[in-house]
Amino acid sequence: MKIACLVGKFPSLSETFILNQITGLIERGHEVDIYGTKPNKPSKIHPDVEKYQLLEHTYYHPYIPANKLWRALKGLGLLLTHFFKSPGVLLRSLNVSRYGNHATSLRLLYNVIPLLQTLTQYDIIYCHFGNIGLTGALLREIGGIKGKLITKFYGFDLTGIVQQFGNSYYEPLFAKGDLFLPLSNLQKHLLVELGCDEKRIIVHRLGIDCKKFTFTPRYPQANTSIRLITIARLVEKKGVEYGIRAIGKLSKHYPNIEYNIIGDGDLREELETLIEEMDVGDSVKLLGWKQQEEVIELLNNADVLLAPSVTSKNGDQEGTPVVLMEAMAMGLPVLSTQHSGIPELVEDEISGFLVPERDSDALAQKISYLIEHPETWVQMGQKGRLQIENHYNIDKLNDELVEIFQQVEPITPARSLNKSSALLKT
Repeated sequence: MKIACLVGKFPSLSETFILNQITGLIERGHEVDIYGTKPNKPSKIHPDVEKYQLLEHTYYHPYIPANKLWRALKGLGLLLTHFFKSPGVLLRSLNVSRYGNHATSLRLLYNVIPLLQTLTQYDIIYCHFGNIGLTGALLREIGGIKGKLITKFYGFDLTGIVQQFGNSYYEPLFAKGDLFLPLSNLQKHLLVELGCDEKRIIVHRLGIDCKKFTFTPRYPQANTSIRLITIARLVEKKGVEYGIRAIGKLSKHYPNIEYNIIGDGDLREELETLIEEMDVGDSVKLLGWKQQEEVIELLNNADVLLAPSVTSKNGDQEGTPVVLMEAMAMGLPVLSTQHSGIPELVEDEISGFLVPERDSDALAQKISYLIEHPETWVQMGQKGRLQIENHYNIDKLNDELVEIFQQVEPITPARSLNKSSALLKT
């Protein structure tokens, strides 16, 4: 099959879940082109990007200036430069009466440019995130790309975006998309509530390569620290603040506690201030981003994985954090929250513990329990590994993804996108 993957920023070190699907499709003999946004700042690149030579098959749309005048001038240049390639497609991208703000903002024009570089007939247009699926539906309607349209939902696209733009936001996508893949049963219910046809929804979970994560039974080491670890972007929904507050409640009683936080983000300075205010600088360390090999080494040296996810003030939620899967595969007991799809992954009191969101007291209580009852670590780790092997193994999930692609039926051709208030808001 020829597959177009429509993504956001690529490559992104924090989105290995997308990378694992792309490389899985390539390993199974399928041709994959990637269309996305070039990252603003250079960062560490996952080794698989080079191994599979993904950048040679990646096409970026031009940078869209914030200044409207400069955007218009640049857009005119793009139109004149590429007009001979596909004049009908480019003119349709400017159809204001049909595409509203997508046309007036010139986003549709900018997004169609990389597609004109390949002019490829695809079997599948695989859109990562719902908002990108909506863009994919528009690009297909104007003739910029052809293929069956499948949209994968992850978290923010079903929570924060919907809260911002309203429950009708995805109506045009639901009318035109061929299939929708949420990560969890909870997300499936959300899609149905928003008006998606349940018959065109298949729950397809994220997964990890179990071969890369060696199971190791966890035992406390004599005269060493109790080592907790969080791996997350430093943004509100990751709940890192509450992990730090929990350690603050325990540090005096357990002076040998060690809490390493891997990741970076907008809240770094705020969290550094919190660490200073709580006087836990000796126990809590912000280590920044690490390569996957470095992450695995840190997980190997940890005792407990802490993932205190919360619903952010703008409604943003997690999907199913991959780092929980990685930790469980490696035999770590995990401590997380009753949030989004996490209860479908972590069985409370079996493979780990789940507590209410934003409850640092409950987090501290469960951390204390794990410290005082290290005999529970091995069994929790074994149960976690079994859960990952059975339900979150990327090899099995990528096989399932190919089967889904091969079997998906296109919707009735007569259905078309109509201009709507949801479309105009985006």
